[in-house]
Amino acid sequence: MLIKLSDDQSHSDVVSSKRKFIKQLAGGALVAMAGINPSLAGFRTLSPHKTLALEHSHTGEKLKLTYYENGRYIKPALKEISYLLRDYNNDHVHTIDPFLLDQLYDLSTLLGTHRPFYIISGYRSPVTNAVMRKHHRGIAKDSLHMQGRAIDIQIEGIDARRIRNAAVAMQSGGVGYYRQSEFVHLDTGNVRTW
Repeated sequence: MLIKLSDDQSHSDVVSSKRKFIKQLAGGALVAMAGINPSLAGFRTLSPHKTLALEHSHTGEKLKLTYYENGRYIKPALKEISYLLRDYNNDHVHTIDPFLLDQLYDLSTLLGTHRPFYIISGYRSPVTNAVMRKHHRGIAKDSLHMQGRAIDIQIEGIDARRIRNAAVAMQSGGVGYYRQSEFVHLDTGNVRTW
């Protein structure tokens, strides 16, 4: 197929547009496979208050609280969440990116569930991340977990593929699917999937 470029268009613009189209097409297919209304793809929930239920798989700690109300994040709630999502290996606490919490809230809304997120991994200290890299494949050297910008989750009773497909449909950060362990990684980095 021959494409005529306008004077202000470069070959790389056309290639970039084609890639973007293919990614959007693939994202639409994932949305359809997840049984999610395509009109919800890429949505953000504009709620006056946002509540999350979290359960940490390693510590057994549970938390259900409102972290956003009347257009503002609630600082004490953010501190409680950051503590729950601490590096459980050494109890190091790091501030969790509120946008990551918004992703979780939007994901639960999109999936139509109020079940708690089962946390596999939240914040990871650089020491823990380095140890994990030695023993496991696929751990990033500069993992967003070390910045409080990533989380690995499950939701009881909801297939990890469905969670992944819904997260991909949101188009709001990185989404990784770990088939063998049946968990989904979310982060506030660039939109990408693996």
